[in-house]
Amino acid sequence: MADSPAYGLWALVIINSAIFIFFAFSFIKPKTRLDWRSLGAFSAFIVAMFVEMYGFPLTIYFLSGWLQSKFPQTDIFAHGSGHLWHTLFGFEGDPHANPIHLAANLIILAGFYLVYRAWLVLHEARQQGKLAVTGPYAKVRHPQYDGLILVMTGFLLMWPTLLTLLMYPILLIVYFRLARREESQVRREFGAAYDTYVQQVPRFFPKLGRKGTKINGGTL
Repeated sequence: MADSPAYGLWALVIINSAIFIFFAFSFIKPKTRLDWRSLGAFSAFIVAMFVEMYGFPLTIYFLSGWLQSKFPQTDIFAHGSGHLWHTLFGFEGDPHANPIHLAANLIILAGFYLVYRAWLVLHEARQQGKLAVTGPYAKVRHPQYDGLILVMTGFLLMWPTLLTLLMYPILLIVYFRLARREESQVRREFGAAYDTYVQQVPRFFPKLGRKGTKINGGTL
């Protein structure tokens, strides 16, 4: 409805943030300090995005002069206009059904699925006191971080804001540093087996066509 408030819906900010943070929590199952830092960085991004989506549209205010001159017939403070790609590319119809929004949903789902698959492998390996080298860990050394980055990328496509655009590269650096610290801890625990694994498996970006190698009972 035209007279329905588009922003200031702080209950929705809290509810949506809690849902996605809980999803991440249930997949990551944080136990170590590094796990909690990873979840904290992701949570900060999610909260910042939902604050602008339902609370206060800071990005729209900053861009209001340009947007109003570029799209004079558009109510830039309507909630649909907050889907900036929908506005900028002139998509028609429901903003939730435009190609970029649909692609963003797929990326988010793929990211959560990757985190979940990685957690299953890591949980089993921890239970057995072994190095996680199967499933997603056979392709990259940090699939959970890759999954969280995919989720953030999807949300950034879905609802880009100045704050999340600023946070995104910072969080990439945070995850890179967390990954290096995590590797140091795992190397102390598994020694030469982990060094062999590192030589075979890239940190974040998978290699194609790599032949299998046996490490600690797992096939790479």
